[in-house]
Amino acid sequence: MPDPEALTGAALAHIKDDEFMPDEERGHAETAVREDESEALAYLVDPTDLVVDIPGVELAQASWSSEPVEYDPESMEWDLDEEDGDFDQETDNA
Repeated sequence: MPDPEALTGAALAHIKDDEFMPDEERGHAETAVREDESEALAYLVDPTDLVVDIPGVELAQASWSSEPVEYDPESMEWDLDEEDGDFDQETDNA
C-alpha cells in the first residue's frame, strides 16, 4: 500500500540534511514536496546514482518530471511484456 506521508517525510528529511542547498531553494523545495508526492520522489532519486556503476556511461545532463497516474491493468500502456515502441508502431501505420 502506498504511503504518501512516508514519502513526503523522507523527502523533507533529505532536503533538511542537504548541507549544500541554499536556504531560498530549501524553502521552495519543502513547499513543493508538501504539495506534490511526485516532487517528493524527485528529491529522493538522484539520476547520477542510477548510472554511476554502468561501464562506459558518463552522465552529462539529467532532468525529469513525474506525475501521479491511475494504474489501469487493461491498458496497453501498462503491458510490461511488450518491447519498447511496439505500441507506437501500431499507431504510426494508420
